[in-house]
Parts: sequence; structure tokens; C-alpha cells
Amino acid sequence: MKVLPIGQLLGTVLAVQANFYKVQLDSEAEAQGSGGAGEKEKLDSSLPLCPSAPLPLCLLCTRRTRLKKIGQQVMVGDRVVIEEPDWSGERGAIAEVLSRQTQLDRPPIANANQILLVFAVADPPLEPYQLSRFLVKAETTGLDVVLCLNKSDLVSPEQQQQISDRLSSWGYQPVFISVQNQINLDQVAKYLSNKITVVAGPSGVGKSSLINALIPDINLRVGEVSGKLARGRHTTRHVELFKLPSGGLLADTPGFNQPDVDCSPEELIYYFPEARERLAVASCRFNDCLHRDEPECAVRGDWERYEHYLEFLGDAIARQTQLNQQADPESTLKVKTKGKGQSQYEPKLESKKYRRTSRRTQVQALQDLYQEEEE
Repeated sequence: MKVLPIGQLLGTVLAVQANFYKVQLDSEAEAQGSGGAGEKEKLDSSLPLCPSAPLPLCLLCTRRTRLKKIGQQVMVGDRVVIEEPDWSGERGAIAEVLSRQTQLDRPPIANANQILLVFAVADPPLEPYQLSRFLVKAETTGLDVVLCLNKSDLVSPEQQQQISDRLSSWGYQPVFISVQNQINLDQVAKYLSNKITVVAGPSGVGKSSLINALIPDINLRVGEVSGKLARGRHTTRHVELFKLPSGGLLADTPGFNQPDVDCSPEELIYYFPEARERLAVASCRFNDCLHRDEPECAVRGDWERYEHYLEFLGDAIARQTQLNQQADPESTLKVKTKGKGQSQYEPKLESKKYRRTSRRTQVQALQDLYQEEEE
């Protein structure tokens, strides 16, 4: 058990803006129940508090210079030690960042437990390819994935059952909700209790509306769906954690329509639950099988998202080739993706040979020519 010295506090970083950090302070009970891998922290009972005012819930903090020197980044969700709190100004300084249980780079969040992936079944319409891409991206984080389908009041029970059966074959059990009609919001709250949850999904599906419903008086900005593109407009601009009434923290993240597939080609297949089931009962003939045209492949078959896998595989191969070329700048080949996981290599063009001469160089050449003629 870690006992903090006098003059220090524990807290969780809720938001990061420029060089300032909004830190929510722990109560003694919260401190004893937090921390990872068996580590528990405890506030010292002799910590001097301001006698004339109640303890503020949050402090606006800076980062100690020694943390900058060692390159210690402070992320949203970090468990941090605060020293020399200024109660009157509600300020403090981050002296230490505790070890992280998990870490996401996009969005930058530490110690998250799960991802709440929010989509709409209508307005905008549910796009299987886009949903599949988000699910694969969520699987790459290693966090638990909770799939939440909003605006369920806009489809019939029969359509809900069809969608549920389809996603069940993908390996997911969706939760159908309606923020507008307050349907199944209590069920969502149970999934979020006492956990740090990252809310993700495309724009316009109701992420901000859902957070407003789960956390009263938060008043996040809500966007409307574009009638021309049938897509939502971006309303969330930065990452921030919000405290849930039932316990736990919720991270609203900026919406985006096409997340990147940033895994290696060999790893991609393991981010499809239905493919993992196939590999659990059988194995491919080759250890480096990419599950395209290889003989005796255990994965290639008639499962619905196989076409999605081939598309994502092409992206993963192109990304891996680009990384290899950056590591080897003398490479004379480049990759060209042809779709459905197919790609081919083509020779690079010599940039200097085909580069157009700049106007400045042309003018300088003319000046040199005139000077030679005058001489």
C-alpha cells in the first residue's frame, strides 16, 4: 500500500488543454479503491486542508519541470500525484504519474477499461462496412467492446431482430437504445458503472445526446445529421472525462467516419471474432497465411465479413509497405493497392528526372546567359 507524504494528493486527469491539466481529486475511499495490479493508494490523514473552505473537487494543475525533462507525458485518465495544492486559487502541480493499466494513442486516454461503440440504426442509416471498420479498430485496442445502437424507435421490432441476428454472427450482442425515448438507458448505465469508458462512433449517431442523458446538466453540444450527405457534423473537439452519477468516468471523443486500420497484416484476422472461432478449432497450413489464396486455409470461407477482411487487409499491407519504405529510403519499389487485399509492386519514378524546374532557377539561368553574352 502506497502512503502519500504530507502535502500530496491523488487524482485523475479529466482534461488536458495546452499545458494545463484538470485533475479530479480522490476522497479517501476512492483512493483506497483505485490503482492497478494490486497497488492501492491512501491519502494521509494528517494532510492539512484549508480550514475556512471545503475541499475543491478539481484542481487546475501544471506539470513539474522534472517530468518534462524525462519526457513524461500526462494523458487524460492518468492517475497522478499532486503536491503543494493552493486551495484558494484551486491550483496544484503534478509531481508524479502512476503506472498505467492501459493506454490509447488515438484518442489519447490512459487507464480505459472498455469502449462504448455507438451507432444509429437509422438517420444516418447503419452501414455494415463502416460499422465493421469501427469494430476492428476497437478490437485493436485490446479493450472490451460494448456495441450500442441508438434510434431504435425508428425501426420495427422485426428489423431490430434481423440486425441483432446479423451482428450475433459477427460475434457481438448489441444493446438497442433510444436516447429520445429513454429506452434501455439504464442498461447502458450498468455497463459503465465504476469503469473508465471511451465513447466512440461516427458523427451524428447521438454520442453527445447519450452522454447528456446519462449525465444530467452536462449540456454537451449536439449536432444534427446533414441531409445532403446523411452523415453527422462534428461537435466534440477534444477528449475529456465526465463523472457518471452511478460511478465511473466517461470519455467523449471527436467523431470520425473512417478510422484507420493500423495493425500488421498478420494480426488483422484476430480482430474478427468470427474468424477467431474458426482458428480455435482448426489451423492454416502455413504459419504466415494471410487467408487470401493460400491452400488449406482455415479462415477463408463464406462468413459475411470476409470481403471486409480483404479490403482491410489491402490497407494493412499498403501501410506496412509504406513503413518499410520509410525505414529503407533507398527502396526502388512502391506498393499499389488493387482492392480486396490484392496489391502489386511498381517501380518508383525518379523524382529529380520528372521534376519541373522552378521559375527562380529559370530566371537565374537566363541572367547567367545574358551575363555570358555581354562578356
